[in-house]
Amino acid sequence: MKTTSFFASPVKNRLAILSVIFFFSLSAFAPVAPPPAKDQSIQLALLLDTSNSMDGLIDQAKSQLWKIVNELAAAKCADGKKPNIKIALYEYGNDGLPSSEGYIRLVSGLTDDLDVISEKLFALSTNGGNEYCGHVINTSLKQLDWSTSANDLKMIFIAGNEPFTQGGISYRTAGTFAREKGVVVNTIFCGPFEDGIATSWKDGADITSGSYMSIEQNRRTVYVPSPYDDRISALNEQLNNTYLYYGSAGASKKELQAVQDSNADKYGQANKVERTVSKSSHAYKNSSWDLVDASKESEKVITEAKDEDLPKEMKGMTVTQRQAYVKQKADERKKIQDEIQSLSKKRQEYIVTNTPKEVTDNMLDAAMIKAVREKAKTKNLSF
Repeated sequence: MKTTSFFASPVKNRLAILSVIFFFSLSAFAPVAPPPAKDQSIQLALLLDTSNSMDGLIDQAKSQLWKIVNELAAAKCADGKKPNIKIALYEYGNDGLPSSEGYIRLVSGLTDDLDVISEKLFALSTNGGNEYCGHVINTSLKQLDWSTSANDLKMIFIAGNEPFTQGGISYRTAGTFAREKGVVVNTIFCGPFEDGIATSWKDGADITSGSYMSIEQNRRTVYVPSPYDDRISALNEQLNNTYLYYGSAGASKKELQAVQDSNADKYGQANKVERTVSKSSHAYKNSSWDLVDASKESEKVITEAKDEDLPKEMKGMTVTQRQAYVKQKADERKKIQDEIQSLSKKRQEYIVTNTPKEVTDNMLDAAMIKAVREKAKTKNLSF
């Protein structure tokens, strides 16, 4: 039998070798699938002047918090997902605060625990007045745990009525620092629009291409009652019954939830409805103390929770019974939240149709919502 040596056909072998090299060369330059996009976030720091003249501003913030949260919760990423939402709160310009720190206090760091934000906001009071805008902006940029992702929407809202130039830290220095960190500074002047421009509030926003707005801080929030408010209020009580606390602070956090319901109710049923709508959204998270929310992140919490730290109806349950009960409450919550969201859409349509334009103009919530919507486009967020 005749055999052919490997070296007998050098041309053919060279062609084979070249083909292999060419194949691997193409593979090396083939496009690589991009890594999955990191979940987007909206981080918002609210810097409120709590000097004597700002009672109206604080009142607006208290009465409009949940409306602002609902607007943030309506945001959608390009892939249809919902962004994570965190809010921080500062007060400045209050003579009761340490002068050595620029009359500034971090009330709450960036958090998704919205009941804490509400609790801290309702505890604010006004006193005296030395308002250092550049200082509080600079402090918030250093103290808060800002995201480093360019995909996230990071915004500061500072509201007040004194010249933006006061204090030892220049607002221009603070603004440049914000721009370097990718944080947009939006300024809200409490008073006539032109006065804010004259006292550098607009310039303070322009440094980061933020929004400058003026509001009438002493205007009362006007709510438009809707035919859907009673049903949503009733659903709030049902929703609260789906929360199953755990951990050493669980019971007190459950009580805090009820207290913040009452705080919202102080401004009327319509405001409490706004809070209920927030509680039906993804923005309202309580995994640190609620078994239903926590179990979405890890089922271990159900098995590891101490019996003495559970609500009365769960004491003595086996692990299997716990799991079944948590699932039951999770299913109930989903059904209630879906109904609230459906009613909320109808309610919003009713309010838009029945609210005179002048009622919503020149208010804190309108100013913030407008600025958020404008900047959200730059991060491919839609509403």
